[in-house]
Amino acid sequence: MQIQFLGAAGTVTGSRFLVSEGESHVLIDCGLFQGVKQLRLRNWKPFPVAADKITAVILTHAHLDHSGYLPVLVNNGLKAPVYCTEPTRDLCEILLPDAGFIQEEDARYANRKGFSKHRPARPLYTEEEARRCCSVLTPVPFGEEIDLGDIHATLSPAGHILGAASVRLRTSDRSVLFSGDLGRDDDIVMQAPVRPAGADHVVIESTYGDRRHGARDAVEDLGNAIRPALERGGVVMIAAFAVGRTQAVLSALARMFDDGRLPRVPVHLNSPMAIDVTGLYQRHADQHRLGVEQCRAEFGIARRVHTPEESRELNTRGGPMIIVSASGMLTGGRILHHLKAFAPDPRNALVLPGYQAPGTRGGKLAAGTDTIKIHGQQVPVRAEVIALDGFSAHADADGLLAWLGALDPKPKSTFVVHGDLLASDALRARIGDELGIDACVPEQGETVELD
Repeated sequence: MQIQFLGAAGTVTGSRFLVSEGESHVLIDCGLFQGVKQLRLRNWKPFPVAADKITAVILTHAHLDHSGYLPVLVNNGLKAPVYCTEPTRDLCEILLPDAGFIQEEDARYANRKGFSKHRPARPLYTEEEARRCCSVLTPVPFGEEIDLGDIHATLSPAGHILGAASVRLRTSDRSVLFSGDLGRDDDIVMQAPVRPAGADHVVIESTYGDRRHGARDAVEDLGNAIRPALERGGVVMIAAFAVGRTQAVLSALARMFDDGRLPRVPVHLNSPMAIDVTGLYQRHADQHRLGVEQCRAEFGIARRVHTPEESRELNTRGGPMIIVSASGMLTGGRILHHLKAFAPDPRNALVLPGYQAPGTRGGKLAAGTDTIKIHGQQVPVRAEVIALDGFSAHADADGLLAWLGALDPKPKSTFVVHGDLLASDALRARIGDELGIDACVPEQGETVELD
Protein backbone atom coordinates (compact mmCIF):
# COMPACT_ATOMS: atom_id res chain seq x y z
CA MET A 1 0.00 0.00 0.00
CA GLN A 2 1.30 3.42 -0.98
CA ILE A 3 0.25 6.96 -0.01
CA GLN A 4 1.01 10.10 -2.00
CA PHE A 5 0.53 13.33 -0.07
CA LEU A 6 -0.81 15.63 -2.77
CA GLY A 7 -2.13 18.31 -0.41
CA ALA A 8 -2.53 19.38 3.24
CA ALA A 9 1.14 18.49 3.82
CA GLY A 10 2.84 21.28 5.73
CA THR A 11 -0.28 23.41 5.34
CA VAL A 12 -3.84 23.45 6.67
CA THR A 13 -5.55 23.36 3.30
CA GLY A 14 -5.91 21.43 0.05
CA SER A 15 -6.52 17.93 1.46
CA ARG A 16 -5.67 15.31 -1.20
CA PHE A 17 -4.22 11.87 -0.43
CA LEU A 18 -3.86 9.13 -3.03
CA VAL A 19 -3.75 5.54 -1.73
CA SER A 20 -2.68 2.85 -4.19
CA GLU A 21 -2.75 -0.93 -3.94
CA GLY A 22 -2.64 -3.18 -7.00
CA GLU A 23 -5.08 -1.78 -9.57
CA SER A 24 -6.88 0.43 -7.04
CA HIS A 25 -6.01 4.14 -6.78
CA VAL A 26 -8.23 5.81 -4.19
CA LEU A 27 -8.15 9.57 -3.64
CA ILE A 28 -9.11 10.60 -0.11
CA ASP A 29 -10.47 14.16 -0.37
CA CYS A 30 -10.20 16.51 -3.30
CA GLY A 31 -9.79 19.92 -1.72
CA LEU A 32 -8.95 23.43 -2.79
CA PHE A 33 -5.82 25.17 -1.59
CA GLN A 34 -6.87 28.35 0.19
CA GLY A 35 -5.10 31.19 1.98
CA VAL A 36 -1.90 32.83 0.75
CA LYS A 37 -1.43 33.32 -2.99
CA GLN A 38 1.42 30.81 -3.16
CA LEU A 39 -0.99 28.11 -2.02
CA ARG A 40 -3.92 29.26 -4.17
CA LEU A 41 -1.77 29.06 -7.27
CA ARG A 42 -1.48 25.29 -6.73
CA ASN A 43 -5.14 24.99 -7.75
CA TRP A 44 -4.17 26.04 -11.26
CA LYS A 45 -1.35 23.55 -11.66
CA PRO A 46 -1.96 20.20 -13.40
CA PHE A 47 -3.00 17.47 -10.99
CA PRO A 48 0.02 15.17 -10.48
CA VAL A 49 -2.00 12.04 -11.34
CA ALA A 50 -4.06 11.62 -14.49
CA ALA A 51 -7.73 11.92 -13.53
CA ASP A 52 -8.72 8.82 -15.50
CA LYS A 53 -6.24 6.71 -13.50
CA ILE A 54 -8.10 7.33 -10.24
CA THR A 55 -10.46 4.42 -9.51
CA ALA A 56 -12.41 6.01 -6.63
CA VAL A 57 -12.66 9.21 -4.61
CA ILE A 58 -13.86 9.41 -1.01
CA LEU A 59 -14.75 12.76 0.55
CA THR A 60 -14.41 13.00 4.33
CA HIS A 61 -16.71 16.04 4.36
CA ALA A 62 -17.99 18.95 2.30
CA HIS A 63 -15.76 21.86 3.30
CA LEU A 64 -14.10 23.29 0.19
CA ASP A 65 -10.58 22.53 1.39
CA HIS A 66 -11.68 18.87 1.22
CA SER A 67 -14.12 18.89 -1.72
CA GLY A 68 -13.67 22.09 -3.70
CA TYR A 69 -11.23 20.78 -6.33
CA LEU A 70 -13.62 18.04 -7.45
CA PRO A 71 -15.12 20.02 -10.38
CA VAL A 72 -11.63 20.54 -11.79
CA LEU A 73 -10.87 16.83 -11.58
CA VAL A 74 -14.17 15.96 -13.25
CA ASN A 75 -13.47 18.52 -16.00
CA ASN A 76 -10.08 16.85 -16.49
CA GLY A 77 -11.58 13.41 -17.09
CA LEU A 78 -12.40 11.79 -13.73
CA LYS A 79 -14.69 8.83 -14.43
CA ALA A 80 -14.54 7.14 -11.03
CA PRO A 81 -17.34 7.16 -8.45
CA VAL A 82 -17.09 9.68 -5.63
CA TYR A 83 -18.24 8.27 -2.27
CA CYS A 84 -19.37 10.27 0.77
CA THR A 85 -22.13 10.32 3.37
CA GLU A 86 -25.62 11.49 2.38
CA PRO A 87 -25.35 14.81 4.29
CA THR A 88 -21.98 15.45 2.62
CA ARG A 89 -23.59 14.85 -0.78
CA ASP A 90 -26.39 17.28 0.11
CA LEU A 91 -23.92 19.90 1.34
CA CYS A 92 -21.70 19.56 -1.73
CA GLU A 93 -24.74 20.20 -3.92
CA ILE A 94 -24.91 23.61 -2.21
CA LEU A 95 -21.26 24.44 -1.57
CA LEU A 96 -19.68 23.50 -4.89
CA PRO A 97 -22.05 25.47 -7.16
CA ASP A 98 -21.78 28.40 -4.77
CA ALA A 99 -17.99 28.24 -5.02
CA GLY A 100 -18.26 28.27 -8.82
CA PHE A 101 -20.69 31.19 -8.70
CA ILE A 102 -18.40 33.22 -6.41
CA GLN A 103 -15.43 32.53 -8.67
CA GLU A 104 -17.40 33.70 -11.69
CA GLU A 105 -18.60 36.81 -9.82
CA ASP A 106 -15.10 37.64 -8.60
CA ALA A 107 -13.74 37.23 -12.14
CA ARG A 108 -16.47 39.48 -13.59
CA TYR A 109 -15.88 42.09 -10.89
CA ALA A 110 -12.12 42.01 -11.45
CA ASN A 111 -12.58 42.43 -15.18
CA ARG A 112 -15.06 45.28 -14.70
CA LYS A 113 -12.83 47.13 -12.23
CA GLY A 114 -9.58 46.19 -13.97
CA PHE A 115 -7.66 45.21 -10.83
CA SER A 116 -6.72 41.66 -11.87
CA LYS A 117 -3.24 40.98 -13.22
CA HIS A 118 -4.79 38.40 -15.57
CA ARG A 119 -6.55 39.66 -18.69
CA PRO A 120 -9.20 38.52 -18.64
CA ALA A 121 -9.61 37.10 -15.15
CA ARG A 122 -11.32 33.70 -15.25
CA PRO A 123 -12.80 31.30 -12.70
CA LEU A 124 -11.21 27.98 -11.80
CA TYR A 125 -14.60 26.46 -12.66
CA THR A 126 -18.12 27.72 -13.22
CA GLU A 127 -21.33 27.25 -11.27
CA GLU A 128 -22.68 24.98 -14.02
CA GLU A 129 -19.51 22.84 -14.05
CA ALA A 130 -19.83 22.42 -10.27
CA ARG A 131 -23.49 21.37 -10.59
CA ARG A 132 -22.60 18.75 -13.20
CA CYS A 133 -19.85 17.32 -11.02
CA CYS A 134 -22.31 16.71 -8.15
CA SER A 135 -23.97 14.00 -10.26
CA VAL A 136 -20.99 11.70 -9.58
CA LEU A 137 -21.48 11.80 -5.79
CA THR A 138 -22.54 8.41 -4.37
CA PRO A 139 -23.84 8.46 -0.78
CA VAL A 140 -23.00 5.58 1.58
CA PRO A 141 -24.04 5.12 5.22
CA PHE A 142 -21.65 5.10 8.14
CA GLY A 143 -20.34 1.61 8.88
CA GLU A 144 -21.05 0.06 5.49
CA GLU A 145 -17.96 -1.39 3.78
CA ILE A 146 -17.31 -0.16 0.23
CA ASP A 147 -15.64 -2.59 -2.19
CA LEU A 148 -13.07 -0.67 -4.23
CA GLY A 149 -11.28 -3.66 -5.72
CA ASP A 150 -7.96 -4.23 -3.97
CA ILE A 151 -9.02 -1.76 -1.26
CA HIS A 152 -12.09 -1.73 0.99
CA ALA A 153 -13.32 1.41 2.78
CA THR A 154 -15.52 2.16 5.80
CA LEU A 155 -16.73 5.56 7.02
CA SER A 156 -17.36 6.47 10.67
CA PRO A 157 -18.70 9.72 12.25
CA ALA A 158 -16.05 12.37 12.85
CA GLY A 159 -18.19 15.13 14.36
CA HIS A 160 -16.90 18.45 12.98
CA ILE A 161 -19.78 19.28 10.59
CA LEU A 162 -22.86 17.56 9.23
CA GLY A 163 -21.90 14.29 7.52
CA ALA A 164 -18.18 14.46 8.36
CA ALA A 165 -16.40 11.09 8.39
CA SER A 166 -13.17 9.37 9.19
CA VAL A 167 -12.19 6.84 6.51
CA ARG A 168 -10.58 3.46 7.16
CA LEU A 169 -9.03 1.68 4.18
CA ARG A 170 -7.93 -1.94 4.31
CA THR A 171 -6.28 -4.40 1.98
CA SER A 172 -5.73 -8.10 2.58
CA ASP A 173 -2.81 -7.46 4.92
CA ARG A 174 -2.73 -3.83 6.08
CA SER A 175 -4.88 -0.83 6.87
CA VAL A 176 -4.75 2.96 7.09
CA LEU A 177 -7.14 5.32 8.86
CA PHE A 178 -7.72 8.92 7.77
CA SER A 179 -9.10 11.03 10.60
CA GLY A 180 -10.61 13.65 8.33
CA ASP A 181 -11.34 16.80 10.30
CA LEU A 182 -12.24 15.74 13.85
CA GLY A 183 -14.85 17.58 15.84
CA ARG A 184 -14.96 18.48 19.52
CA ASP A 185 -16.51 16.39 22.24
CA ASP A 186 -18.25 19.54 23.58
CA ASP A 187 -19.44 21.01 20.27
CA ILE A 188 -22.63 23.10 20.59
CA VAL A 189 -24.33 21.37 17.64
CA MET A 190 -22.43 18.28 16.50
CA GLN A 191 -22.09 15.02 18.40
CA ALA A 192 -18.63 13.85 19.51
CA PRO A 193 -16.46 11.92 17.04
CA VAL A 194 -16.78 8.14 17.14
CA ARG A 195 -13.60 6.19 17.85
CA PRO A 196 -13.35 3.84 14.85
CA ALA A 197 -11.51 0.55 14.66
CA GLY A 198 -7.75 0.98 14.78
CA ALA A 199 -5.42 0.64 11.82
CA ASP A 200 -1.77 -0.10 11.07
CA HIS A 201 -1.22 3.51 10.06
CA VAL A 202 -3.10 6.76 10.75
CA VAL A 203 -3.21 10.03 8.84
CA ILE A 204 -4.36 12.65 11.36
CA GLU A 205 -5.29 16.29 11.02
CA SER A 206 -3.54 18.93 13.14
CA THR A 207 -5.42 22.21 12.64
CA TYR A 208 -5.24 22.84 16.39
CA GLY A 209 -2.25 20.58 16.96
CA ASP A 210 -0.43 23.16 19.08
CA ARG A 211 -3.39 24.60 21.01
CA ARG A 212 -5.96 23.87 23.68
CA HIS A 213 -9.44 25.33 23.53
CA GLY A 214 -9.65 25.71 27.29
CA ALA A 215 -12.68 25.36 29.51
CA ARG A 216 -14.35 28.69 28.66
CA ASP A 217 -18.03 28.77 27.72
CA ALA A 218 -18.27 29.58 23.99
CA VAL A 219 -21.78 31.00 24.31
CA GLU A 220 -20.79 33.28 27.18
CA ASP A 221 -17.64 34.39 25.33
CA LEU A 222 -19.71 35.38 22.29
CA GLY A 223 -22.13 37.34 24.46
CA ASN A 224 -19.32 39.18 26.25
CA ALA A 225 -17.68 39.96 22.91
CA ILE A 226 -20.65 41.52 21.15
CA ARG A 227 -22.62 43.10 24.04
CA PRO A 228 -20.52 46.32 24.18
CA ALA A 229 -20.95 46.98 20.46
CA LEU A 230 -24.71 46.44 20.64
CA GLU A 231 -24.98 48.71 23.69
CA ARG A 232 -23.19 51.51 21.85
CA GLY A 233 -25.58 51.11 18.91
CA GLY A 234 -23.10 49.39 16.65
CA VAL A 235 -23.37 46.83 13.90
CA VAL A 236 -21.91 43.42 14.77
CA MET A 237 -20.65 41.45 11.78
CA ILE A 238 -20.08 37.75 12.44
CA ALA A 239 -18.00 36.06 9.76
CA ALA A 240 -19.31 32.51 9.92
CA PHE A 241 -18.76 29.50 7.72
CA ALA A 242 -22.06 28.56 6.13
CA VAL A 243 -21.70 24.99 7.39
CA GLY A 244 -21.51 24.41 11.12
CA ARG A 245 -20.36 27.81 12.39
CA THR A 246 -23.50 29.66 11.27
CA GLN A 247 -25.78 27.14 12.96
CA ALA A 248 -23.74 27.19 16.19
CA VAL A 249 -23.74 31.00 16.28
CA LEU A 250 -27.51 31.21 15.71
CA SER A 251 -28.08 28.63 18.44
CA ALA A 252 -25.89 30.59 20.85
CA LEU A 253 -27.60 33.92 20.07
CA ALA A 254 -31.05 32.36 20.53
CA ARG A 255 -30.11 30.99 23.94
CA MET A 256 -28.76 34.37 25.08
CA PHE A 257 -31.83 36.23 23.81
CA ASP A 258 -34.07 33.79 25.67
CA ASP A 259 -32.31 34.11 29.03
CA GLY A 260 -31.68 37.85 28.82
CA ARG A 261 -27.92 37.77 28.47
CA LEU A 262 -28.21 39.80 25.26
CA PRO A 263 -30.70 42.48 24.27
CA ARG A 264 -33.00 41.30 21.48
CA VAL A 265 -31.77 43.07 18.36
CA PRO A 266 -32.42 42.32 14.69
CA VAL A 267 -30.38 39.39 13.37
CA HIS A 268 -29.83 39.06 9.62
CA LEU A 269 -28.56 35.84 8.06
CA ASN A 270 -27.01 37.17 4.86
CA SER A 271 -25.72 34.16 2.98
CA PRO A 272 -27.91 32.25 0.53
CA MET A 273 -25.67 29.24 1.02
CA ALA A 274 -25.93 29.38 4.81
CA ILE A 275 -29.71 29.68 4.49
CA ASP A 276 -29.86 26.50 2.40
CA VAL A 277 -27.40 24.67 4.66
CA THR A 278 -29.42 25.55 7.76
CA GLY A 279 -32.34 23.72 6.18
CA LEU A 280 -30.17 20.61 5.85
CA TYR A 281 -29.44 20.68 9.57
CA GLN A 282 -33.18 20.34 10.12
CA ARG A 283 -33.46 17.55 7.52
CA HIS A 284 -30.61 15.57 9.09
CA ALA A 285 -31.47 16.32 12.72
CA ASP A 286 -30.63 12.73 13.71
CA GLN A 287 -26.93 13.47 13.10
CA HIS A 288 -26.47 16.28 15.63
CA ARG A 289 -27.51 17.37 19.12
CA LEU A 290 -30.46 19.63 18.14
CA GLY A 291 -33.88 18.21 17.44
CA VAL A 292 -36.11 19.43 14.63
CA GLU A 293 -38.16 21.73 16.87
CA GLN A 294 -35.06 23.19 18.51
CA CYS A 295 -33.61 23.85 15.06
CA ARG A 296 -36.78 25.70 14.03
CA ALA A 297 -36.80 27.81 17.18
CA GLU A 298 -33.12 28.71 17.38
CA PHE A 299 -32.44 29.17 13.68
CA GLY A 300 -35.69 31.12 13.36
CA ILE A 301 -34.31 34.18 15.19
CA ALA A 302 -32.65 35.39 11.98
CA ARG A 303 -34.24 37.20 9.07
CA ARG A 304 -33.11 35.53 5.85
CA VAL A 305 -31.48 37.90 3.36
CA HIS A 306 -31.86 36.41 -0.12
CA THR A 307 -31.23 38.98 -2.84
CA PRO A 308 -28.22 41.22 -3.57
CA GLU A 309 -30.58 44.21 -3.27
CA GLU A 310 -31.57 43.19 0.26
CA SER A 311 -27.90 42.70 1.11
CA ARG A 312 -26.95 46.15 -0.16
CA GLU A 313 -29.84 47.70 1.76
CA LEU A 314 -28.36 46.37 5.02
CA ASN A 315 -25.34 48.60 4.47
CA THR A 316 -27.57 51.69 4.71
CA ARG A 317 -28.92 50.74 8.14
CA GLY A 318 -27.58 51.63 11.52
CA GLY A 319 -27.28 49.53 14.63
CA PRO A 320 -27.79 47.91 16.90
CA MET A 321 -28.06 44.82 14.73
CA ILE A 322 -26.21 41.59 14.01
CA ILE A 323 -25.26 40.37 10.54
CA VAL A 324 -24.18 36.74 10.20
CA SER A 325 -22.56 36.27 6.83
CA ALA A 326 -19.97 34.25 4.91
CA SER A 327 -17.22 33.49 4.26
CA GLY A 328 -15.76 32.52 7.60
CA MET A 329 -12.22 33.62 6.70
CA LEU A 330 -13.37 36.64 4.65
CA THR A 331 -12.06 35.14 1.42
CA GLY A 332 -15.20 36.15 -0.49
CA GLY A 333 -18.95 36.54 -0.30
CA ARG A 334 -21.31 39.24 0.95
CA ILE A 335 -19.41 39.81 4.20
CA LEU A 336 -16.81 41.75 2.19
CA HIS A 337 -19.35 44.39 1.17
CA HIS A 338 -20.43 44.75 4.81
CA LEU A 339 -16.80 45.16 5.83
CA LYS A 340 -16.37 47.98 3.33
CA ALA A 341 -19.44 49.68 4.76
CA PHE A 342 -18.97 49.13 8.49
CA ALA A 343 -15.27 48.42 9.22
CA PRO A 344 -14.23 52.12 9.20
CA ASP A 345 -16.62 52.94 12.09
CA PRO A 346 -15.26 52.27 15.63
CA ARG A 347 -18.78 51.76 17.01
CA ASN A 348 -19.04 48.51 15.06
CA ALA A 349 -17.47 45.10 15.65
CA LEU A 350 -16.29 42.17 13.57
CA VAL A 351 -16.35 38.72 15.20
CA LEU A 352 -14.14 35.94 13.84
CA PRO A 353 -15.51 32.83 15.59
CA GLY A 354 -12.93 30.21 14.69
CA TYR A 355 -9.71 29.36 12.93
CA GLN A 356 -8.34 31.92 10.47
CA ALA A 357 -5.78 30.58 8.02
CA PRO A 358 -2.63 32.68 7.52
CA GLY A 359 -2.86 34.85 4.42
CA THR A 360 -6.64 35.13 4.44
CA ARG A 361 -8.28 38.46 5.26
CA GLY A 362 -9.55 36.88 8.47
CA GLY A 363 -6.03 35.82 9.39
CA LYS A 364 -4.68 39.32 8.77
CA LEU A 365 -7.43 40.97 10.79
CA ALA A 366 -7.00 38.52 13.66
CA ALA A 367 -3.29 39.40 13.65
CA GLY A 368 -4.11 43.10 14.09
CA THR A 369 -3.87 44.76 10.68
CA ASP A 370 -5.62 48.14 10.54
CA THR A 371 -6.33 48.07 6.80
CA ILE A 372 -7.61 45.30 4.57
CA LYS A 373 -7.70 45.03 0.79
CA ILE A 374 -11.17 44.40 -0.61
CA HIS A 375 -11.96 44.41 -4.33
CA GLY A 376 -8.74 46.21 -5.13
CA GLN A 377 -8.98 48.98 -2.56
CA GLN A 378 -7.57 49.41 0.94
CA VAL A 379 -10.30 49.70 3.58
CA PRO A 380 -9.44 51.18 7.00
CA VAL A 381 -10.43 48.94 9.91
CA ARG A 382 -11.46 50.97 12.95
CA ALA A 383 -14.19 48.57 14.07
CA GLU A 384 -13.38 46.31 16.99
CA VAL A 385 -12.04 42.94 15.78
CA ILE A 386 -12.73 40.00 18.09
CA ALA A 387 -11.26 36.56 17.44
CA LEU A 388 -12.92 33.68 19.31
CA ASP A 389 -11.85 30.04 19.23
CA GLY A 390 -14.72 28.64 21.29
CA PHE A 391 -16.77 28.02 18.14
CA SER A 392 -14.06 26.09 16.38
CA ALA A 393 -15.41 22.85 14.91
CA HIS A 394 -11.99 21.19 15.29
CA ALA A 395 -10.72 19.07 18.16
CA ASP A 396 -7.79 20.70 19.94
CA ALA A 397 -4.43 19.03 20.54
CA ASP A 398 -5.69 17.15 23.61
CA GLY A 399 -8.77 15.98 21.72
CA LEU A 400 -6.68 14.75 18.81
CA LEU A 401 -4.39 12.81 21.16
CA ALA A 402 -7.36 11.33 23.01
CA TRP A 403 -8.92 10.13 19.74
CA LEU A 404 -5.64 8.65 18.52
CA GLY A 405 -4.78 7.09 21.89
CA ALA A 406 -8.16 5.32 22.05
CA LEU A 407 -7.61 3.41 18.80
CA ASP A 408 -7.31 -0.35 19.19
CA PRO A 409 -5.00 -1.79 18.02
CA LYS A 410 -2.38 0.89 18.47
CA PRO A 411 -1.08 2.12 15.08
CA LYS A 412 2.49 1.49 13.98
CA SER A 413 2.90 5.00 12.62
CA THR A 414 1.09 8.30 12.12
CA PHE A 415 1.31 11.01 9.48
CA VAL A 416 0.42 14.48 10.72
CA VAL A 417 -1.29 16.60 8.07
CA HIS A 418 -3.75 19.45 7.59
CA GLY A 419 -2.08 21.97 9.86
CA ASP A 420 0.35 24.85 9.77
CA LEU A 421 3.91 23.61 10.13
CA LEU A 422 4.22 24.66 13.77
CA ALA A 423 0.91 23.02 14.70
CA SER A 424 1.74 19.81 12.83
CA ASP A 425 5.18 19.52 14.35
CA ALA A 426 3.89 20.19 17.86
CA LEU A 427 1.36 17.37 17.49
CA ARG A 428 4.01 15.08 15.97
CA ALA A 429 6.20 15.58 19.03
CA ARG A 430 3.36 14.90 21.48
CA ILE A 431 2.30 11.74 19.63
CA GLY A 432 5.81 10.36 20.01
CA ASP A 433 6.40 11.53 23.57
CA GLU A 434 2.98 10.79 25.10
CA LEU A 435 1.65 7.88 23.03
CA GLY A 436 4.90 6.24 21.98
CA ILE A 437 3.79 6.10 18.33
CA ASP A 438 6.14 6.92 15.48
CA ALA A 439 4.99 10.15 13.84
CA CYS A 440 6.15 12.37 11.00
CA VAL A 441 5.00 15.42 9.06
CA PRO A 442 5.06 14.47 5.36
CA GLU A 443 6.10 16.93 2.68
CA GLN A 444 3.98 18.07 -0.23
CA GLY A 445 4.24 15.50 -3.02
CA GLU A 446 5.94 12.87 -0.84
CA THR A 447 5.20 9.20 -1.50
CA VAL A 448 5.35 6.64 1.34
CA GLU A 449 5.23 2.85 1.17
CA LEU A 450 3.27 1.38 4.08
CA ASP A 451 4.57 -1.89 5.49
